[in-house]
Amino acid sequence: MNIIEAGFPVSSKGEFESVRQIARAGLSAQVCGLSRIVKADAQACLDADVGLVHVFVPTSDIQIAHTIKKSHDEIVAGAVETVEYVKDQGRTCLFSAMDATRTSPEFLKRIFKAVEEVHCDIINIPDTVGVAVPSAFYAFVKEIYEYVDMVVDVHCHNDFGLAVANSLSAVEAGAREIQVTVNGLGERAGNANLAETVMSLHSIYGATTSIKTEYLVETARLVERLTGAKIPITAPIVGENAFSHESGIHSHGVIENSKTFEPGIMTPEMVGHRRRIVLGKHTGRHAVKKVLEDAGYKPTDEQLHEILERIKELGDKGKQITDADLQTIADVVVGEVAKASQAMVLKEVSVMTGNIITPTATVKALVRGREKVLANIGVGPVDAALKAVQGLLDGDTSIRLSDFRIEAISGGSDALAEVVIGVEDDRGRKVSARSAREDIVMASVEALVSAINRLMLLEEDHS
Repeated sequence: MNIIEAGFPVSSKGEFESVRQIARAGLSAQVCGLSRIVKADAQACLDADVGLVHVFVPTSDIQIAHTIKKSHDEIVAGAVETVEYVKDQGRTCLFSAMDATRTSPEFLKRIFKAVEEVHCDIINIPDTVGVAVPSAFYAFVKEIYEYVDMVVDVHCHNDFGLAVANSLSAVEAGAREIQVTVNGLGERAGNANLAETVMSLHSIYGATTSIKTEYLVETARLVERLTGAKIPITAPIVGENAFSHESGIHSHGVIENSKTFEPGIMTPEMVGHRRRIVLGKHTGRHAVKKVLEDAGYKPTDEQLHEILERIKELGDKGKQITDADLQTIADVVVGEVAKASQAMVLKEVSVMTGNIITPTATVKALVRGREKVLANIGVGPVDAALKAVQGLLDGDTSIRLSDFRIEAISGGSDALAEVVIGVEDDRGRKVSARSAREDIVMASVEALVSAINRLMLLEEDHS
């Protein structure tokens, strides 16, 4: 049975109305409302038309002393009275002994047995402050499971990152219900994560639930968007990196057989995810070639080497290459004129700039096989560098810039910049080229050199 705990109806008019609307939505899951051991709370749940009332009360000494300030006898009597009232109205009842893991075992057994005697359906064992460890929680739950004749439910908090592990230990001990939240949201560090718990049960334990796991990623992202609570990229199951591979040996392995570096018992398709080969400084040639081929590129070995080198150069600077980055790099490299036929081959670019220095660029290149070096100034480093490149032609070819555009492909101060340059010669022939680098100056120079080479190639074809 799937249960949605919709809220605490007595807390406000808005909360009451929200719970009632959810209860009347015709969902296949049973809708639950919260109630203290107060008749008015239980009645609010009943009036909200929930099918299940969750009655709770603090049972640990520290919570009793600083919250409800009642005796053990008063607490037991209030629990019994409220559970009995819910059952008399023909509704299902779940009872929680709040802070159970810090409650004396004797009192816990006493109150659970008392609500069992008035026909409570489910008891909940909450690790309210997240202090349980899996081995101890297993023994704790098993002792209660063997003592009562009711469905055992657990509610685990994640203060030490053990909520899912404790929940799974409880299942091993006999619990048949686990309280979870989407993306593990909840008080403080949150609660047991829905996706992690469900997929552990399905894939590791071989258990079954009625959860449609193929919607786990979609649901997680919906809740992320609505709450503003971001999912870490390394989050299990639903995180962006859950089925991503960068390391050369990892990428090569999963391309050949996904089970080499993934659990195998869980696939991205099972949870609505997708497998990604992430490109960065650890990326291998095999992975880059696979990603490019999947995108429709057929680079030569030389082009593949150049693309890989550019990826590693960006990766060494701490940047993860996006699909857009790769496409831009591939477009630039695959579209370049083969170096053997280039009239101008760039060798070196250096730039000096500052608030008291006129921007100056020095460019070294092979122009028709002869090495040339030229420095020039400009209104900025890009302008200076482009003027220096044009100056290297030394009247051999007369060109002017007809178009210049810069576009950031990805966000951040280290964004990959794509520069598009158009040039025109004195005969009116126009060509354009582009390049992509983190360094705008280098991207601009490379784009201009590529355009010049294409224009010179046109001259040779028409000579």
